[in-house]
Amino acid sequence: MKKIIFLLLVMSSLTLAAQKATLPGHMAKKISPDLFGIFFEDINYAADGGLYAELIQNRSFEYSPTDRKGWNSLTAWEYITEGFGYGKISVDSKSPVNENNPHYVILTIEDEGREGIGLRNSGFDGIVVKAGEKYDFSVFLRQLSDSPVLFEIKLKTPKGELIGETSFSTHSQEWKKYGATFTAAQSSDSASLYVMAKSKGKVAMDMVSLFPQKTFKGRSNGLRADLAQSIADLKPKFMRFPGGCLVHGDGVGNMYRWKNTIGPIEQRVDQKNIWGYHQSAGLGYFEFFQFCEDMGAKPLPVLPAAVSCQNSGGTWSIGGTGQKGIAMKDMPDYIQEVLDLIEWANGPVSSTWGAKRAEAGHPKPFNLEYIGIGNEDKITPEFRERFKLIYDAVKAKHPEVTVIGTVGPAPDGEDFDLGWKFASEEKVPMVDEHYYMDPKWFLKNGKRYDSYDRSKSKVYIGEYASWGNTLFNALSEAFYMTSLERNGDIVRLASYAPLLARAGHTQWNPDLIYFNATQVCPTANYYVQQLFSTNQGDLYYEDIVNCANDSLLAASCVTDRKSGDIILKIVNANKEPRNIPINLSRFKGINLKALCTTLSGAAEDKNSFEKPNVISPKTSQVKVGRKFVYNAPAMSLSVVRIKGYLK
Repeated sequence: MKKIIFLLLVMSSLTLAAQKATLPGHMAKKISPDLFGIFFEDINYAADGGLYAELIQNRSFEYSPTDRKGWNSLTAWEYITEGFGYGKISVDSKSPVNENNPHYVILTIEDEGREGIGLRNSGFDGIVVKAGEKYDFSVFLRQLSDSPVLFEIKLKTPKGELIGETSFSTHSQEWKKYGATFTAAQSSDSASLYVMAKSKGKVAMDMVSLFPQKTFKGRSNGLRADLAQSIADLKPKFMRFPGGCLVHGDGVGNMYRWKNTIGPIEQRVDQKNIWGYHQSAGLGYFEFFQFCEDMGAKPLPVLPAAVSCQNSGGTWSIGGTGQKGIAMKDMPDYIQEVLDLIEWANGPVSSTWGAKRAEAGHPKPFNLEYIGIGNEDKITPEFRERFKLIYDAVKAKHPEVTVIGTVGPAPDGEDFDLGWKFASEEKVPMVDEHYYMDPKWFLKNGKRYDSYDRSKSKVYIGEYASWGNTLFNALSEAFYMTSLERNGDIVRLASYAPLLARAGHTQWNPDLIYFNATQVCPTANYYVQQLFSTNQGDLYYEDIVNCANDSLLAASCVTDRKSGDIILKIVNANKEPRNIPINLSRFKGINLKALCTTLSGAAEDKNSFEKPNVISPKTSQVKVGRKFVYNAPAMSLSVVRIKGYLK
């Protein structure tokens, strides 16, 4: 027994010595390597007309009054009979390209006139094309007349100037995909696509597409390059998708089902968007996972907990039909759908769903580590019963995957308390907290996680933001994020929300990145997220920066063991500069030169399309020492990066 005790003491001493060697002069706290990420939801036209690079709106004629009052299958299309042509147009659903997208157009050309008859589409507030770049056009056609129908496809400016054109004739009485590539002769931010029949006959038309070849990373069916790059520049450690409230949907029939979003685009299921428009599913699960891989971010898909949003059929303010659950008799199939996703993401090509991933062009697994079940759900008996069934099944078959639960839409209240109680009972490894609050709330709640029980579920802050995009809003979030680093042992993941908003089409404000057809406008909040994400460490140190009990000062000190850097983040939300003592004496071999990146300005400053760089980071070289005083500018976030102390 004495020998065993002696060996244990020796091992303990060796472990402590190793820790001291790694953590110079002081025991540091390990923080999550995945702390700062992003959250994508198709809100504010974030997908169609946004990140998804498709230039044609309502390409498969599936818009409906259920999407939005007054919409129909021909919304965003104009019937064209220029040059004295005449004929008929109708919408049918008897024999579609695929039953998942039932609607298509029938053109009957009785007299083609000089210019033909057909359809014009102006995309999402105009089609943007750039001179010299290539664009791929495609359409599904079925010849309904005995003789072929000649088509002319043209891109034109609003003045009728020709940007590009091609032509072809139908040659099949079955659905067939026709395609061509345009090289834009000139640039335009408001072009239109004309699909014109130039000979008598009758033809069915569906899935009209115009896609830039220049997408993010050159991916087919890919992402708008400038917008995707602005997201990638955040260097997120993970990306949560596809929502949000979009996940559990507006009623059971509107839940987001991942299998409906993979495979050829003509086979995917369009449906109503819970935010009051339409989603084509062109940006589907394969594209989400691929985008994560292209950014170096871990995928974090969120699936419904087999219940719909408690506000289905209504709004947050007045409610609706209430939460509805998938019938219990259907739960085995639904649970299998969840398990199939994990196999699709991680399974070998010899597995059923791994083979489908390989068919899409990705034989290697995506290495899924996290999966969310539920979003802001009301913690009812129906929810608990269904969540437990899903959770138990995933835990049993895939213990390597971390399941993330939900504790409602607010930082406190009934669902928050019930959600935490349920998570503790079921030993859910991580829960998803959400809150949108006044900036003063973030300044007052910097110690929120200091007292959390470390033995219980870890925390993912899946949605948070202060109400606004001014510098003051951004600094209040930065103030709070220093506390997330300090509590990075229990707060494992955090993501600002929402991510994207198309100007003129927003359902929710504030957002991290605003965009229109030609511009991307990062907010001050964006730059805060970027500075934290690109300067994340893996060890946190207490008592390095002295904020002198000033309630508008906050700071953190982390080290990055890969680079050997010391990283200080200092937030001054005062309207005057502050001298802040910093003591780095516990670190050895400090480089006396450091880089300091500062985000500062007036409290009310905000970026806009007219002035996109009112608030943006500025980097300079500064001198530091083992003990020094940093003069923090008024209304600022400063990131001081001291290179290579471990090297």
